Amino acid sequence: MNIGKVQQAAVLLFARQGFAATGIRELGASAGINSATIYHYTGSKEELLVQVMRTCLDEMIASGSAALRLSAEPTIQLAALVSAHVGFTAANPLTARVAEYEMRVLSPLNREAMQKLRDDYESLFAQVVERGIRVGDFSTEDPTMARLALMEMGTGVAHWYRPDGRLTLSEVQHNFVMMACKILSADRSMLAGINFIHPPVQLASEPPGVPVVSAH
Repeated sequence: MNIGKVQQAAVLLFARQGFAATGIRELGASAGINSATIYHYTGSKEELLVQVMRTCLDEMIASGSAALRLSAEPTIQLAALVSAHVGFTAANPLTARVAEYEMRVLSPLNREAMQKLRDDYESLFAQVVERGIRVGDFSTEDPTMARLALMEMGTGVAHWYRPDGRLTLSEVQHNFVMMACKILSADRSMLAGINFIHPPVQLASEPPGVPVVSAH
């Protein structure tokens, strides 16, 4: 059985109508297999959701950590981290939206584990913002609000970015980096000649080219 196909079916349905409104038989029909087979290979519906979330958050942490290793300069780290966040979200819009919105349906133990991963990812942004302020490269009245603005701004790409849209993904990433620099009063000249935009990973759980109207 192709686990990726099952995850794609789950992500599509969860993004379209929500986890709670998606039945296991409906999920099996969408994936082209019976519900018993899904149970055998993936466990419960919640376990399938956790698999999708964990893979998503693990990749976000990996790409974010790689962005920070690009340089010791906070402005360059900021650019690489923001571009990685935007790129990943644009390449995996439905998976990112499921990971963002369906945390609330998890059982306490699973929710705690997934929240820990999300906190680990958010800490990457906190580290960069705090260090940039400490060394005098950034300026903001409220570091926490600035961090939240950067992350929410990038996460919102999942709702409107289209590969065939007016701007290429790299152009979108570049624009978001410039906006991030403005939010933190960072010196954009520090980015001259620096390649801080890299192609994002598309997860196996992401349905290919399927626009969807979210239930959320």
